[in-house]
Amino acid sequence: MSSQPLFDEKTRRKLEQLMLAASRVRAGAIKGERRSNKRGTSIEFADYRNYVPGDDLRRLDWNIYARLERPLTKLYEDEEDLAVHLILDTSASMDFPEDPDLNKFTYTRRLLAGLGYVSLTSNDRLLVTAVSGNELAHFGPARGRAYGVRLLNFVNELQARGTTDLNTVLRDYAMRAGRPGLCIIVSDMFSPTGYVDGVNALLSKGYEVAIVHVLSPDEIEPPLAGDLRLLDVETGAAQEVSIDGSMRDLYVRRVQEWRDSIRMECLRRNVHFIPVDTRNAWEKVILFDLRRLGIVK
Repeated sequence: MSSQPLFDEKTRRKLEQLMLAASRVRAGAIKGERRSNKRGTSIEFADYRNYVPGDDLRRLDWNIYARLERPLTKLYEDEEDLAVHLILDTSASMDFPEDPDLNKFTYTRRLLAGLGYVSLTSNDRLLVTAVSGNELAHFGPARGRAYGVRLLNFVNELQARGTTDLNTVLRDYAMRAGRPGLCIIVSDMFSPTGYVDGVNALLSKGYEVAIVHVLSPDEIEPPLAGDLRLLDVETGAAQEVSIDGSMRDLYVRRVQEWRDSIRMECLRRNVHFIPVDTRNAWEKVILFDLRRLGIVK
């Protein structure tokens, strides 16, 4: 992935026309419903916030800076200071299959970079976190497209390893990440203790949560048959199995039931759920799936 661009010029131009949106964020992170596609269209002053590197210098209030020696950026009535939290599962199971066109880790890094680019272009407050086991890698908080290259470098350098316990990771994140906002979790959802408690912790802190559940075609409908020795890529545990047509059909049904159960848990909690197959272009998740849910406008 590092040897080729994350997305081409045509895709970049499409992303620049978009913005992320949240309708249920509490704790004052959102001032009201967004009324414009891009910031700066209103001339009605609303408030100040602290300057963040990447802000448009034309928005600084130089009079206040001269008096207080404190840089403040002007906000206008139709502008919202949205905090965007992107969480990527970088456990070893994400680096599957070997086919680069279907690999989950390649796919999700491109998706993460695309979402981050939309956020930076819209001047949101972006925080990206990659999680693997007890290890966390952070990008941000950052604001403004000036951070675009740094974001792409951060995503390119990520590696898939270890096992991710989503419950633990999400609970800790809810306690430590600061101001709530729109939180998009990208994962294959292979978590030893589940994910529900972690999602509940985020919701209790006022986050609006979306889960992008990414699986490869081989995980949904495996092309396997005969006597096999299966190896868990995260733990190294081996299992001897015999797979015939009926066993494969049972597997396919169980996977669908699992995905349906995640969908229902999300529905009960008013959490957005987006099931993804890596055969489908990653940019369509942003341009169509998330737009249909109102997360992207």
